[in-house]
Amino acid sequence: MTEHSEPSRAATEVGAARVVIRPSILYVGTPVMLIASRNPDGTANLAAASSYWALGQMLVIGLEDGGQTIDNVLALPELTVSFPQPELWEAVETIGDTTGKNPVPASKAPRYRHVADKFAAAGLTPRASETVTPPRVAECVLQLEAVVRRVTPGLGEYHLVEAEVTRVHAAPEIVVPGTEHIDPRAWRPMIYSFRHYFGLGAEHGHRPTSDIAGRTP
Repeated sequence: MTEHSEPSRAATEVGAARVVIRPSILYVGTPVMLIASRNPDGTANLAAASSYWALGQMLVIGLEDGGQTIDNVLALPELTVSFPQPELWEAVETIGDTTGKNPVPASKAPRYRHVADKFAAAGLTPRASETVTPPRVAECVLQLEAVVRRVTPGLGEYHLVEAEVTRVHAAPEIVVPGTEHIDPRAWRPMIYSFRHYFGLGAEHGHRPTSDIAGRTP
């Protein structure tokens, strides 16, 4: 670890002083996801997200109101979740402020722009799924197919989507040989932490809206 990345001794001591803060976001470090869903015309929509956790074979995903993804999921309760490697952060960032909705909703207009084919915009390749309609992202080494079982609206500006995984696709190099287990020493997820993109131990970029962009570490 570099000198800048090592926490100070005072910060780790039991009982050391802390300050009370109210961050604008609480993305303390979650995996980046690329969520694909089916548009009304049969084409695929792709969206970047990071509000995610899992219970067994169930995914719990937060989807923002007013987006094409939540509209698609409510119309056809299927999706895929592809987890990109850190090297794909620029592809993720390319579609971070885009929407499949046309016209762009007024609430999104100051920041978002409409993109019909976000796979093409991100330079990513759709790959047909086996148990659901939306495609997977071919470049991602870990891809999940899932069927939505319940959607709970009204959680602030988000819907809570519960989806059951129906198939997992993993590149052989991240699977423990002879098993069905992901090798965490081989698997390198992209982590989204306070609007910055990280691998396991190295930063690969950050969002323009980062609270600390431009500051010296």
